Amino acid sequence: MTDRIFRLNRRAALKAGLAGAGALAAPTFFIRDAWADDFCNMPKGSTVTFGFNVPQTGPYADEGLDELRALQLAVKHINGEGDGGLLKTMKPLALKGNGILGKKVAFVSGDTQTKADAARATAKRMIEKDGAIMITGGSSSAEAVAVQSLCQDTGVIFMAGLTHSNDTTGKDKRAFGFRHFFNAYMSGLALGPVLAEAYGKDRAAYHLTADYTWGWTQEESIKDATEKLGWTTVKTVRTPLGAGDFSQYITPVLNSGADVLILNHYGKDMINSLTQAVQFGLREKMANGKKFEIVVPLFSELMAQGAGDNIKGIIGTANWDWKLEDAATKAFTKSFGAAYGMPPSQAAQTCYVQAILYADACQRAGTFNPTKVIEALEGFEFDGMGNGKTLYRAADHQCFKDVLVVQGKENPKDKYDLLAIKKIVPAAEVTYDPAIFGGDLGSKAAKKC
Repeated sequence: MTDRIFRLNRRAALKAGLAGAGALAAPTFFIRDAWADDFCNMPKGSTVTFGFNVPQTGPYADEGLDELRALQLAVKHINGEGDGGLLKTMKPLALKGNGILGKKVAFVSGDTQTKADAARATAKRMIEKDGAIMITGGSSSAEAVAVQSLCQDTGVIFMAGLTHSNDTTGKDKRAFGFRHFFNAYMSGLALGPVLAEAYGKDRAAYHLTADYTWGWTQEESIKDATEKLGWTTVKTVRTPLGAGDFSQYITPVLNSGADVLILNHYGKDMINSLTQAVQFGLREKMANGKKFEIVVPLFSELMAQGAGDNIKGIIGTANWDWKLEDAATKAFTKSFGAAYGMPPSQAAQTCYVQAILYADACQRAGTFNPTKVIEALEGFEFDGMGNGKTLYRAADHQCFKDVLVVQGKENPKDKYDLLAIKKIVPAAEVTYDPAIFGGDLGSKAAKKC
């Protein structure tokens, strides 16, 4: 219909003998509208809808619920409500605190259940029924990979939440997917030297690994990092997501010849496996003439709360921690604390930042058209979000920023003060060639739903 109006107006202008700019005024208007309407879920009213797709049940529910809190807070700040949060510290910033491009942000939410198929189904409903123009969330890389693939197919941008698998921006990367959270390979690069200094270079490691994309790449990355230091790998054992009882996997460790247990687990799985490993006496055990050690390559304050005293002394990595001293971290922690009465988790921070980054990219692009928004995010360098200077690399849509090595505190002040920041590893030390993981972003052309 729009093309027909364009032709009719052009004929009318020519017949009327209108010249130059006058003859082009009407057609240019209709061309712009036709272009703007040619993508999935273009917002036509006074609001634009975000889809918050997080695990509210299942082994990663604690992280998912904290993500949802942060995403709701991000909407308030984008719309000009509350104290503004990171809109006061982000540089450069295009958002004005009055919505995006003259539209207020609305949102829908759903429970992924910490399952890839449920996450994909919920995201599909948000896109097809609710008109979501952007999907974010998830606390499992299996969820992230599944939803990212769906978003690529439908032409809706996916701003991944908590996903740590190398595959998300590696072999399974997509043009419509972006990740702020760091990955397993970065954990290995940051953690390896710290482990060598703390425990020596002559160690024998036993891995228990969550049996899905994140666990596989976490195991591979930590093995690579530790073996380069001189460690040997005694055995790797896969465990099902949500196993609950890990005793059958921990018992064989006792007489395996290992002197380090590496738990490639997250969420409630990490809480359970670490608690049971301690109950089996591994922390008091001597092996190969050395004190037995336990390593958790990726963990957070939420997991530390669940593990209690068992987390004391345990070393791992984190994407962010509320105890960092920069102005942005303090601003976000203050906003989140005022809203919810507790400090935010790293899962909360990364989802909040992703929502702000997407909104700001739309504002900078001057459109919600995903092709233009993708181009605004690719190669974008920013600061003032709590992670120091950060680059959204165009080649794989992975953010590069400092990585934290953290350790469970021996004498915490309270239940929110369980992790000490042992080392801040500069972004330059965890940056790698995207070619090592392969993959292809594919097309970033806008699509109709």
